[in-house]
Amino acid sequence: MTTRSFLLMAALNQLLTRYRSGYDLNRDTLMTVRVTGLNHITLAVSDVERSLIFYRDLLGLTVRAAWPTGAYLEAGQLWLCLSHDDVARTSPHPDYTHLAFSVSEADYATLSRRLVAECVLWKDDTSEGASTYFLDPDGHKLEIHIGSLETRLAHYRQNPSKGVTVFS
Repeated sequence: MTTRSFLLMAALNQLLTRYRSGYDLNRDTLMTVRVTGLNHITLAVSDVERSLIFYRDLLGLTVRAAWPTGAYLEAGQLWLCLSHDDVARTSPHPDYTHLAFSVSEADYATLSRRLVAECVLWKDDTSEGASTYFLDPDGHKLEIHIGSLETRLAHYRQNPSKGVTVFS
């Protein structure tokens, strides 16, 4: 059994245990109570000033607040917190987890060239929509991407051989 299968089975077992014990799984409540969006992302960084310069000067995020051990930045609706951490990563995690920033078609080529020249790249672009995959100074995996969820879903609707089920 793979780790993924094991984790899925454990989660299902936990839900069954809750259900059998009388845990309130009121369907109406579950359907109306939900999160409304992504509030913020916090990245642990080893050097706040270095990271602030990277996100502000290279990616163009707007600095909203800064203090000796952190900063709040904004990109569109995204609120990004940089938080100093003595045990922040020093190299990228081996998995595919990453943050993708939207960029306009007009700005993509210029920004991509800058990132290729100044950053370590961690993946070649094979996705729908142009993407550049790069690391921040602490090894967080990042991406700039042209497109949206709607353009991605349209791609899969037009390419059913990919095996992706798109829900309305």
